[in-house]
Amino acid sequence: MQEKVFFHIDVNSAFLSWEAAYRLHVLGEKVDLRKIPAVVGGDKENRHGIVLAKSDQAKRCKIHTGEALGAALQKCPSLTIVPPNYEMYIKASKAMMEILQRFSPRVDQYSIDEAFIDMSGSDLLYGSPVSVANNLKDMIHEELKFTVNVGVSCNRLLAKMAGELKKPNLVHSLFPEEIEKKMWPLPVSELFFVGRATEKKLKNLGILTIGQLAKTDPDILKAHFGKNGEVIYQFANGNDISSFFTQPVANKGYGNSVTTPYDVVTMAHARMVLLSLCETVCTRLRKDDVKGSVASVSYTDCNFTHVSHQGIMFSATNTTTELYNYICKLFEQLWDETMPLRQLGVHVSRITSEQSMQYNLFDGDRYERMGQLDRAIDKIRNRYGEDSVMRACFLNTSTYHMQGGTCKERRTGITKPLA
Repeated sequence: MQEKVFFHIDVNSAFLSWEAAYRLHVLGEKVDLRKIPAVVGGDKENRHGIVLAKSDQAKRCKIHTGEALGAALQKCPSLTIVPPNYEMYIKASKAMMEILQRFSPRVDQYSIDEAFIDMSGSDLLYGSPVSVANNLKDMIHEELKFTVNVGVSCNRLLAKMAGELKKPNLVHSLFPEEIEKKMWPLPVSELFFVGRATEKKLKNLGILTIGQLAKTDPDILKAHFGKNGEVIYQFANGNDISSFFTQPVANKGYGNSVTTPYDVVTMAHARMVLLSLCETVCTRLRKDDVKGSVASVSYTDCNFTHVSHQGIMFSATNTTTELYNYICKLFEQLWDETMPLRQLGVHVSRITSEQSMQYNLFDGDRYERMGQLDRAIDKIRNRYGEDSVMRACFLNTSTYHMQGGTCKERRTGITKPLA
């Protein structure tokens, strides 16, 4: 039987690499961001001042992804900061996927900068898997001007682990016979699905390396981690659980938050922001044809104190007005307008696909009619763009009518070419 072969392709420092390639080869700039202390960061003026991606030089200055730009500048005063360009990143991602499809029709995009390719049987066409992986890596660099790592193995898990072994611009194999030498000496934090909390628990058990984890009694791991104990045991032994890579998991909750460009100091302004968040959350609920019955609202004030409040609605809903009215009631119990706010969030959980509705005696079928109106608006926005219909209260205001979560550029796709 033909052995399975999978490639995992991962862009090296994706946002930073895409920025560098675009600026060098499209805009004609002379400085390569990858060769200087540089980061892709948010707009400090609009309070999105965090590091999204960093160069190797910035990494040597101990700058971390997710830290505030102010802290990064303290570590490296000469740091170059460039704003993100999500439209271009999506275009670069699509261009890479098109190259991958030249090698195999079985391409599974895992994230904006990662993909798996099923290359089983391709050796008859292209030659050895490692040789093909190098050709693929070089082709991406030659045509798109950024680098990738390619992991090669017999399943997706090991291919992904292989691609992480050493960067950048390299090909690594990790077949079962190579696990003991290449993977087991690594710290447990390097294993897929092991986060900080799991790493800490494993270290408390004296399990420091992937090899030690692979040799631990699975019953002990189940006792401490439940079902996840079995998962990390299988992963440590190189056994792929394909559902983690190929089957999307249903959302257990839907939520959006937004950091406002300036402080929210009045209830009227807060309600506007909450309505824009409810618009986005309910649009996503309706798109997935589900409803939620537990709603929560949260805020972060100007002292960075985070507060939240939740409650159970009368009936599960995905109607914007119904959710908004309930969120406002929760929010009025939460905030007294004494402390300016910098961030607001809305979240819905206890998700159900059940479409029946329990009527409130006082509302009658009001919310059902509003739901029908929401679905009609969804159709118009899907066809003509999300800005084609908006509530009148958002006209001539600085509050965007569908805020939070994924940025507008990612929702609407590409409007500018990479080259």
